[in-house]
Amino acid sequence: MAEMGKGVTAGKIASNMQKKLTRAQEKVLQKLGKADETKDEQFEQCVQNFNKQLTEGSKLQKDLRTYLSSVKAMHEASKRLTECLQEVYEPEWPGRDDANKIAENNELLWTDFHQKLVDQALLTMDTYLGQFPDIKSRIAKRGRKLVDYDSARHHYESLQTAKKKDEAKIAKAEEELVKAQKVFEEMNIDLQEELPSLWNSRVGFYVNTFQSIAGLEENFHKEMGKLNQNLNDVLVNLEKEHATSTYPVKAQPSDSTKANKTPSSPPDGTPITSPEIKVVNHEPEPSTLEAPGGGIPKSPSQSTEATPAEAEGAGKGGTAGAEAAAKPETDSGSASSSLPTVVVDSVPATVNGTDENTAVSERSDMPPGFLFKVQAMHDYAATDNDELQLKTGDVVLVTPFENPEEQDEGWLMGVKESDWLQHKAFDQCRGVFPENFTERVQ
Repeated sequence: MAEMGKGVTAGKIASNMQKKLTRAQEKVLQKLGKADETKDEQFEQCVQNFNKQLTEGSKLQKDLRTYLSSVKAMHEASKRLTECLQEVYEPEWPGRDDANKIAENNELLWTDFHQKLVDQALLTMDTYLGQFPDIKSRIAKRGRKLVDYDSARHHYESLQTAKKKDEAKIAKAEEELVKAQKVFEEMNIDLQEELPSLWNSRVGFYVNTFQSIAGLEENFHKEMGKLNQNLNDVLVNLEKEHATSTYPVKAQPSDSTKANKTPSSPPDGTPITSPEIKVVNHEPEPSTLEAPGGGIPKSPSQSTEATPAEAEGAGKGGTAGAEAAAKPETDSGSASSSLPTVVVDSVPATVNGTDENTAVSERSDMPPGFLFKVQAMHDYAATDNDELQLKTGDVVLVTPFENPEEQDEGWLMGVKESDWLQHKAFDQCRGVFPENFTERVQ
């Protein structure tokens, strides 16, 4: 019995190997043009449609699974958010029980939505695609049987056209041809009926699937909207109950906190303090610039020493005015009459040692509202579209924020000097950057 089993198995293996060898030879002959091949263009079109339908269905299945993963992630995020609300909602506040009930209903709604998507969309999708592997296998088998049919036909034709005919071989070849043709046609007829039907079924499947998803989303968002409205009513009531204890959120922190907080630290860890911003007074000092024909007296309480501005003004041609300003007065009542009249001819007003005209000309080529210059001491990689990308050594022209309330603590607004000189496009090139990555240079 064992030997018989082995014999049958060996014979079956040999038969299968012979079939594979015969099919391989037939395909080679067909490719070389030495044997004709049975063609069915209508069936080939059905196969192309089948492959397209399988590809589209597989992609839809993948995207649907991604969608369900996103719903699950949103469910988890919503759950954590409501749990956070429950934690911060103090027991003595009104509406606590209502808020907890809303949180429970929110959780149930998300769970129901996800489960119905699985049942009405994903499982239907899996059932739809489950029929493709079997049909694909039958299409491949039909192709092999077609090769067997062509091979049997060519063998029968070669025996008939041979010079020396062997009727027994011809009869056997004819019998094999009829058998191969019958097997092929049975499979071919079944597929010819199933493939067009499967192709047409895709429309109804897509309609049902997306209608289910759309309907589930509509109901979910409708119920979720009601819960959100109820939660809003609870919070409005809480606000009314605690109206006298509300604290407005300020857009900017106080000056005392700015010095202790910075947006980030430089990459090398070196602590950098924010540069001190000095206000430049464009008005000339009264003691360094006097109107012709009259002097400006000082009170006895004022210092009798010349200020740096006065000394500098004296060095630029205002020696008489500086001397008069530095001279002490002993009698405040007669100071006006005792002081000599100082006439200043063409003395330019100065701002920290710089001519006012020169300062104005320098700022005329700067961006609107230019304040001062800073230089990057460290590289800074921008993390948002409204931030400047800085390299060590970059010079930035600092400008004020259009809306001061938008300025965050430790951040400045400006445009890189290279961009401004090249493009003169302020709105397109400006951005924010951390102040502690820079050092003021002017």
